[in-house]
Amino acid sequence: MKFTLSWLREHLDTTADADAIGATLTRIGLELEQITDPGAALGAFRIAEVLEAVPHPNADRLRACTVETGAGVVSVVCGAPNARTGMKAVFAPPGSFIPGTGITLKTGEIRGVVSAGMLLSAREMGLGDDHTGILDLPPEAPVGTPYARWAGLDDPLIEIAVTPNRGDCFSVRGVARDLAAAGLGTLKPWAPASVPPAFAGGPEWRIDWPEACPFVLGRVIRAVRNGPSPDWLARRLTAIGLRPINALVDVTNLFTVGLGRPLHVFDVAKLAGPVLTLRRGAGETFRALNGRDVAVTDQDCVIADAAGVQSLAGIVGGEATGCDATTTEVFVECALFDPVRIALSGRRHQVISDARQRFERGIDAAIMPEALEAATALILQLCGGSPGTVTEAGAAPDRRRQARLRFARLRDLGGADVPAEAAVASLQGLGFAVTARDAAGVTVAVPSWRNDVAQGGGLDQSPDLPPAQAAAAAAGCAEIEPECDLIEEVLRLRGLDTIPPVSLPRAAPVPGPVLTPRQTRAAVTRRMLAAQGLAECVTFSFLDAATAARFGDAPEGLRLANPIASDLDQLRPTPLATLAQAASRNAARGYADLALFELGPAFDAAGQVLVAAGLRTGAAPRHWAGPQAPVDAMAAKADLWAALGALGVPFEALSVTPDAPGFYHPGQSGVVRQGPKTVLGRFGALHPGLLAALDLPGPAAGFELFLDAVADPKRRRRAPPDLPAFQPVRRDFAFVVSRDTPAEAVLRAARGAERTLITGVALFDVFEGGTLAAGERSLGVEVTFQPRERSLTEAELEAAAAKLVAAVAKATGARLR
Repeated sequence: MKFTLSWLREHLDTTADADAIGATLTRIGLELEQITDPGAALGAFRIAEVLEAVPHPNADRLRACTVETGAGVVSVVCGAPNARTGMKAVFAPPGSFIPGTGITLKTGEIRGVVSAGMLLSAREMGLGDDHTGILDLPPEAPVGTPYARWAGLDDPLIEIAVTPNRGDCFSVRGVARDLAAAGLGTLKPWAPASVPPAFAGGPEWRIDWPEACPFVLGRVIRAVRNGPSPDWLARRLTAIGLRPINALVDVTNLFTVGLGRPLHVFDVAKLAGPVLTLRRGAGETFRALNGRDVAVTDQDCVIADAAGVQSLAGIVGGEATGCDATTTEVFVECALFDPVRIALSGRRHQVISDARQRFERGIDAAIMPEALEAATALILQLCGGSPGTVTEAGAAPDRRRQARLRFARLRDLGGADVPAEAAVASLQGLGFAVTARDAAGVTVAVPSWRNDVAQGGGLDQSPDLPPAQAAAAAAGCAEIEPECDLIEEVLRLRGLDTIPPVSLPRAAPVPGPVLTPRQTRAAVTRRMLAAQGLAECVTFSFLDAATAARFGDAPEGLRLANPIASDLDQLRPTPLATLAQAASRNAARGYADLALFELGPAFDAAGQVLVAAGLRTGAAPRHWAGPQAPVDAMAAKADLWAALGALGVPFEALSVTPDAPGFYHPGQSGVVRQGPKTVLGRFGALHPGLLAALDLPGPAAGFELFLDAVADPKRRRRAPPDLPAFQPVRRDFAFVVSRDTPAEAVLRAARGAERTLITGVALFDVFEGGTLAAGERSLGVEVTFQPRERSLTEAELEAAAAKLVAAVAKATGARLR
């Protein structure tokens, strides 16, 4: 919302300057955006009289001028062809900054003649493009007076941000009312006189959609002479960014901004038929005043004549019936529209206008007759003419509302001790009329321009609420919300900066977690894989169908009908596929040793799952402790195990089976399971055939972790740490098993042999050959026995060892070496 200081002072009797007004506006909730003073850059320029202008003695195109500035007579060298004796001009003294040229003046000598200043053109002052000569002022211009003040250019422009509920402050008068209530002046009365009609007649109104437009007024004015607006009106509209069009149109814009009352004017000669109808649209298209074609729907309210739609009601008028220089008979429309329907139509057609801004926030319905009378008087003043009778249709809705304020609530809810008299005075300053008062509170009538107070619930109730509960909730809102509105009004007029800040009470000393373990799973995995030395990648979820088929199924249902590129036509079965492509591109450019990972979707016929995939290629980083080793399946398993550990997966519950997919090396890969059915991940070296197809030099090892398959960690009560008082005993066992017996089976059997005593089982050696038969191997296992009640005797230890050997032999057929 923009307005000038002089415009504000037409409604507000105040001596406050623009800075004081801006500070008060922010303090009462109308946030100041900026104050622009167009005359500030012209402050040094004065009106001067050229006492003498003679040709320069040493230059053909220059003139030597003697200038009376009001502060003395100076010599100025001027190159303007219209510089002459006796003229009034604008003078810039030395030290002035010239906005049109960007220079700062200083006294100088031009071809032997002293020049102590400059006579300015409009372009040099930044007021236009004219630089054919210096500004030629009227003879009555007072010498020595600041030019900006004399020309009316010292009028500051104030811009504020208006919240959506304050439709009344989308008008200069509404802003003035708030400032007056805040103690920054007095609101001037506004009571336009009635303009008696000179004749009866003119277009009639008909309302076919009263829900969209319940009330409309209109008045015809004949014999008008439409032309450019007077300078004061054009300058006022230009200052706030509106383009003056002609007197009739500019009057409607003046009332839109000044009073928050949008109007529209129709050229009667361009209307078809004697009736204007407010109805639903029926698919018609019309050319709007903004030059765009608007195709209306049955959800749009339109104004139509016998020829069709002429206006999108409350938003934008039609070009066909607009007023121009040929207009001699005008019909002024003043209507009331439903805010919600205006907002929806505006959004639907993407039309933003000053009228829409105000109608969709709610306008003052009671001001309509007075606004029409005032607009008629101004049109007669500017354009002449003869007014007709006022025509109307519908009726103004009864929006009388009341609200009650309990004085104690200002302290209990607002946190401020406001005397009852001060609270009532604040409300009365805003236009609320006292209807009843007692020691506890006051009841006021809400003014017609405050559509944000006591308007009822803003949100629809849930249809699932029981009728009794819904009625109780509605009654409670109807009582509570109006009082809260009044509390806000009283407190903001005292200054929002005076309201003491109060922190909300804390529910607990330590705030609870915001995210669940499942929600944090991706972040934890990403952090752990980065700690493992892998670099995160973000690749496309698409690749070519041939490569996708190498990493699993590539069903037709996951193929794109219109891919962005021919090699991106298939949804990937695993992020490992696009990581392998990225590694191949890096290897082709000389970067063969890589460690990459990605968290992203994988797709199959059943849907989409979130996968953390990693890939290592080439050799491990060099280290002083040993030679550089090529990556292998164990490196990929270590990365996978680190991620599983970070997610809290118990390793005792995991098993590895050798049934990895075909893109892994069949002898150097595995599937990680939790129980017989749940597959948590896969790891292993990539198949040599796959490496050759991707042109990826080996070795390469990767893993996949299916994050959606990881169970949420169980919530257990945190117990004190288990710190046994007795020393653990460690024993080594060497079991001879067949080569195809997995070590995991041996470890699992040993771990379950004596659960109350055995706390750790670890594989530390694998041996083949020597005295062992072909097809056999020896597995070295370290077992930790942890007594809790007393130290173990040798006999007890031997018994536990025998039980462990028997359990392993029964589960795997192993024997002690």
